[in-house]
Amino acid sequence: MNTWAVPGYAEALELGSGASGRVVRAVHEPTGVAVAVKYLSESLRTRPGFVHGFRAEAELLGGLSSPHVAGLYEYVEATDGAAIVMELVDGVSLRTVLARQGPLTPEAALVLLKGSLLGLADAHRVGVVHRDYKPENVLVTPDGASKLVDFGIAVDAGVTAGVAGTPSYMAPEQWTGAPASPAGDVYAATATFFECLTGRRPYTGDNMAELALRHVDSPVPVEEVPEAVRPLVARGLAKSAAERPSDAAAFVTDLERAAVGAYGPDWEERGRGRLAALVALLLFLLPSARETPRAQADTARTVLRQSAGGRPGGLRPWRPTWPGLVVAAAAVLVAVLLAQGLGGKDTTGVAAGQAAEALATTSAVPEVTGGGASPSGSASPSASGGSPSSASAEASASAGPSESASGATGDVAGSPSPSDPASAGPSSAPPSSGTPSGEPSAPPSSGGTGSSSSAPPPRTGVKGVALGGFRQTGNATATASVTVTTDGTGPVTVTVGWFSGDAAGQSGAPDGAATVRRLSGSTQYTFTAEHTFGGKGCYWTVQVGTSPASADGGASQQLLIRRCTVQ
Repeated sequence: MNTWAVPGYAEALELGSGASGRVVRAVHEPTGVAVAVKYLSESLRTRPGFVHGFRAEAELLGGLSSPHVAGLYEYVEATDGAAIVMELVDGVSLRTVLARQGPLTPEAALVLLKGSLLGLADAHRVGVVHRDYKPENVLVTPDGASKLVDFGIAVDAGVTAGVAGTPSYMAPEQWTGAPASPAGDVYAATATFFECLTGRRPYTGDNMAELALRHVDSPVPVEEVPEAVRPLVARGLAKSAAERPSDAAAFVTDLERAAVGAYGPDWEERGRGRLAALVALLLFLLPSARETPRAQADTARTVLRQSAGGRPGGLRPWRPTWPGLVVAAAAVLVAVLLAQGLGGKDTTGVAAGQAAEALATTSAVPEVTGGGASPSGSASPSASGGSPSSASAEASASAGPSESASGATGDVAGSPSPSDPASAGPSSAPPSSGTPSGEPSAPPSSGGTGSSSSAPPPRTGVKGVALGGFRQTGNATATASVTVTTDGTGPVTVTVGWFSGDAAGQSGAPDGAATVRRLSGSTQYTFTAEHTFGGKGCYWTVQVGTSPASADGGASQQLLIRRCTVQ
């Protein structure tokens, strides 16, 4: 076992461990600030694809500045290890709250949704799509606020990165591997909101194909939520991305309008008070949970399970459309690939209600059926990828022993993800094999056995950025040549910013919109960027940055325009 630790931090408690590494609670020695440190496992650190993904997650978090997202303190990559140092969020996951409390009041559900949506909005504002919004990835703090965590499978908007996410919350287009879009996050947030209001997920199925069909074809069950928020749910769960709010910020606007109209101007105060009371009660009832020395997180796996009572109740029959059949066929193919990943393990004779575990070698996993909402007997977080990547100081909410599915062996070594968190928090109950409290999320695999045809290539790193030929071409126009060199052919976003000022050596004020280009397919790109300046300063500056960040920090050049040249 690798015992490397980030210098300057004293480990206080191991919050959990898993195939992709471990998460520890630590104290920053110079300041005494408590943090969560996420270490990449020794086995994955030697595999470039996982290191790229781990580094990309840190870069993404570093680019987000939001009070509604668990923040990044620093990323450390050394010869002996790699680690992400993150904000330690003191609170409980929404999954825990729902497992203990059941459905929330409309005001509390709206407050919770708004807080995490504001985190999504900050991500969408910088072009990032989360792709895995679900109750496990929303933390509720003791003051009733909510934070969004786990950006392990997030990508830039518009990037095609394969099928990824948690099936119960995946938008119809997400099942087909369509380019990532903020509207997909809106769908997942609405599905979570539906669960907060009703105690069950909007759609369930006995297998992946059926679940996919329901997301694509089944009517939105708006009659199950309070009448005042039905239009909000109907729009957020629209089958077509074009019919949903374009991003989280637009959805927040709709939410606030509906909340004020239905519950009055003080709806937020009442809802936040209710959430704060619930979290305080959980922490009071289970104070010893924070002393738990260890919480295990299983490797990524898929749980295939028949509903013991047959078809879940409350579901209406429907006729699938042709798009739905296409999606179902794709889901069946993924299920076949998963079955092939069993590596010869004998699963014959598995009775109804008995779990069979498969290697999670693809990005999609089937729904664990059995009634939508988490069983009240367990509040264990998702066994893989379901817990936040920034550890929370979460109280265990287990009301009793975990209801492990019969026959689950719990020893299948799945294909780990670079973002697979080690724990939901220092006091999360150790998840048992097959625990149906939250289905496992299977982020894209960078290795492992079995088929990996649906796994996207590892994130590309940017080796360097060069600027040349920055010159004035007219009274208010300029051009520059940009060259970006990468170590792979994956997607890269290049942002060219323009500035105008009166002081040499200083960039001055931003001048108009930046030029943004998304590139892929090569290892070196050269293009010409042009701009029309509106500022009156004598010095024009061009700055180039990339996502992922360039190893040399980007490039910048400045010129003195002709009208200011001393003759």
